[in-house]
Amino acid sequence: MSAQKLHITRLGGQGDGIAETPQGQIFVPFTLPGDLVNAAVEKSRATLMAVLEPSADRVTPPCPHFGPDLENAGCGGCAVQHMADAPYRAWKRGLVVAALEGRGIMAEVGPLVASAPGSRRRVVFAARRTDKGAILGFNRALSHQIVPIETCVIATPRINQALPSIRRLATAVAVGKEAFHLSVLDALPGLDIAVEAPFKLSEPDRLRIITAARTEQPVARLSFNGEILIETQPPQLTFGTVLVSPPPGGFVQASLEAETIMGELVAEHLKKSKRVVDLFSGSGTFALRLAAQSHVHAVEADAPSLAALDKAARRAQGLKPVSVEKRDLFRRPMMVAELKAYQGLVFDPPRAGAEVQVGDIARSTIPRVAAVSCNPVTLARDLEILIAGGYRVLSVTPIDQFLWTSHVEVVALLERPKR
Repeated sequence: MSAQKLHITRLGGQGDGIAETPQGQIFVPFTLPGDLVNAAVEKSRATLMAVLEPSADRVTPPCPHFGPDLENAGCGGCAVQHMADAPYRAWKRGLVVAALEGRGIMAEVGPLVASAPGSRRRVVFAARRTDKGAILGFNRALSHQIVPIETCVIATPRINQALPSIRRLATAVAVGKEAFHLSVLDALPGLDIAVEAPFKLSEPDRLRIITAARTEQPVARLSFNGEILIETQPPQLTFGTVLVSPPPGGFVQASLEAETIMGELVAEHLKKSKRVVDLFSGSGTFALRLAAQSHVHAVEADAPSLAALDKAARRAQGLKPVSVEKRDLFRRPMMVAELKAYQGLVFDPPRAGAEVQVGDIARSTIPRVAAVSCNPVTLARDLEILIAGGYRVLSVTPIDQFLWTSHVEVVALLERPKR
């Protein structure tokens, strides 16, 4: 490792500053284009030691846990809190533009839809047992080290207020030395906490954890590796006008603001479709909104999520018919013949995208398609397939659901021109 003076020329895809040197590119976290810094360099990565001349885009980070200070900061959750708003938005929108251009797609990308601090309703904490109780926080970037936190500026106020309670529950859960995770969802009427751990619980462990959870008022449900330990009231979210109780640890969008915008874009695009198919439907983020105007067929591999969607649809008033199908779309995609029944389609796959399924969509006759993704790279690949099949991209909207990180949500709306 050697100390070097570096001039940062651009920002990489993960939010690290990049310096061009005779030895090649060097990635320096917590730096910005225009910075002149001293850094400890090891191969292609470096640790920031001092900012000698700051970039004009540099601002004071709002979180005390952000930055290169190895003793009390650098939690690993955020990457670019030190960047001014306008260049930050341009960089994040640029991630989507670059992904599309990499596939030769010249579609116009709209302005980044902003996300406010304090709006993240789903947060995954890391925890581990120590001699003084459990440590609760986030993993430092590129490390298994857990950095303890006292506040999180992206999380909702209720999650922040409950951090002492969550830490006490983590202490009760930590029966082994291995690290584990707590997925915390801010729902109605309280927090839904799902623990995923590499160890097992004995019956005394369960009783101790249940007793501890009863004393923590914000907790509506606590589960361990999918097993519900205590549920005072079923946690609920609202998808459109429909109340849904998602399964423990089930996927939901991280921000209510972002989910609402995504839902509005998709619903408006598919509003004239009499029958709509929702692929990778989860617990009904889009299906239950679309059912206000269309017959909806929801397809999902996760049985508990699908059951939650089905139960919510059956209880709701004023919806068009909603049917559900448990199906692994990676192994058994919906075929062209099956897709003939629909005039509209929305798909929101995991980060890997839906390459095989998209091949069948591209050969279908469905007039309107909404593609939703948290990974611009795999979305661009899937859009390329649809475009080759005759679809035309109408709009691409980047949504900053994951504030101050390199992740960005995207909604792309497509149509098949009439022959």
